[in-house]
Amino acid sequence: MSFELLGLKPELLRAVSEKGYTTPSPIQSQAIPAVLSGRDLIAGAQTGTGKTAAFVLPMLQRLTQSEQSGRTPRALVLTPTRELAAQVAESARDYGKYLSLRTAVVFGGVSIGPQINALRSGCDLLIATPGRLLDLAEQRAVDLRGVQYFVLDEADRMLDMGFIHALRRILKLLPAQRQNLMFSATYSEEIRELAKRFLRDPATVEVAPRNATADRVDQTVYRVSKDHKRHLLAHLIGNGNWHQVLVFTRTKHGANRLAQQLEANGIRSAAIHGNKSQGARVRALADFKDNKVTALVATEVAARGLDIKELPHVVNYELPNVPEDYVHRIGRTARAGGTGSAVSLVAPDEAPLLRDIERVLRRSLPIAPLPEYPVSASPAGSSGDDRPPRQHGGGRSGGGGRPSNGGGRHAGGAGRSGGGGGRDGGRPSSGGGRSFGGGRPANGGGRPSFGGGRDSQRPQASGNSQAGGGDANGNQGGRAGNGYGTRDGNGHSQPSHSQGHDPRRGQGNGGGHANGGGHGNDARRGGHNHGRPAGAVNGNTNGGGRSSGRRTGSY
Repeated sequence: MSFELLGLKPELLRAVSEKGYTTPSPIQSQAIPAVLSGRDLIAGAQTGTGKTAAFVLPMLQRLTQSEQSGRTPRALVLTPTRELAAQVAESARDYGKYLSLRTAVVFGGVSIGPQINALRSGCDLLIATPGRLLDLAEQRAVDLRGVQYFVLDEADRMLDMGFIHALRRILKLLPAQRQNLMFSATYSEEIRELAKRFLRDPATVEVAPRNATADRVDQTVYRVSKDHKRHLLAHLIGNGNWHQVLVFTRTKHGANRLAQQLEANGIRSAAIHGNKSQGARVRALADFKDNKVTALVATEVAARGLDIKELPHVVNYELPNVPEDYVHRIGRTARAGGTGSAVSLVAPDEAPLLRDIERVLRRSLPIAPLPEYPVSASPAGSSGDDRPPRQHGGGRSGGGGRPSNGGGRHAGGAGRSGGGGGRDGGRPSSGGGRSFGGGRPANGGGRPSFGGGRDSQRPQASGNSQAGGGDANGNQGGRAGNGYGTRDGNGHSQPSHSQGHDPRRGQGNGGGHANGGGHGNDARRGGHNHGRPAGAVNGNTNGGGRSSGRRTGSY
């Protein structure tokens, strides 16, 4: 079948031909006639099979056949990410270059002013991300009452990213009578439920088994320890003479760290994730497409919408928590009939994630033997995990605490430790931790503690504590036991087991603050204390909780 047989206008056929396409993909050959007929549609297809053209081409044609309504958009495409919005807008402009239609795209991460000006100038087709669209609607910068065609692209990712409430709000802004299209690479029961909410007697197109991966992707798994992943990756890139590889990590910090580590190994790298400005993301992607960068390290935010022609390699440096995301990641390669390889580096603790992926794919992934690869020394300031580097001497334990030199949380000496085991950020403590009675040493005693918490990064001197008084200045009450202390004059605080609301005392079982208002939660439930004590910072006790506060006075 050719595009001419799908009933498209000559102007669209000319644009398609100029892009080098002659034969429609399965999703295009089935979806385009259904959309041109005016029916609602729900469609699922593998990533990289031409879903975008499957709705853009017929929607552009229908826009030319319907009456224009001034400056308000007549078609709306909603996407979960900026990259996908930009890709859809680019495709719409390419395919509609010989039509008198106006296209606008709006998304977050950039100034809203130019987008408002573009909408005021008028557009026929609007491509948007949910958050920015709602911002514009609240400012009355966009009117969606004239929308005749609504497309929800990557609907499953929209749900994964928590946009369901935003989607409901947007649907209320649209007119009741409209044509609705829903496209997604994965096709779950949740998607079907969503479809029932706003699709009317939709045609269904599913050209591949649910959550299937492209047949032309060569998938390989290496079982490797977490600390050796970066060494193996550097070896695969260098020894395999890879010139372009897209690497996925779980976290933004992990993406930055890995890009730096690859650079240290002489591999040109860049990171792209949600904390990067839109300009930085565009530059990194442009450099990658132009082969100025060998490895583009990305988080899940970039899994959808990255359209890179003939991308040969995709690496799962860390497996995704959502197994369906594996389909989207490796779908960046082997697009439009091409071939590619997908490599997954699986640490022992990721074995359950691998099983989940194989369950979704309904097949086992081949395990490749580890090649010999060199293990280089870690660059300064880096570590093998994706958390910020800890200071020497720490780690998760029940000891080491947040010190202070004067009237502080530990008022001269105690860091958190104790019988419950809390989290410390690797801060050394000279004088021991808060343990079964350690706490604020002072003229009147201190707070007892039965567990650990998260400390801060200041070394501390040693000090003494008692089981339940106030701070060194007698300004605030400390917890004694499982109750809280109340302010008692100038010298000390007395333990109390009553409950109540008092801005000068903490409440709850385990930790709190005084002299400043606020609250303390049960540290055994991982609570947080937020207070503003004068001359001290207090926190929670009696379990592995976290405390925070603003310090004033001397230390």
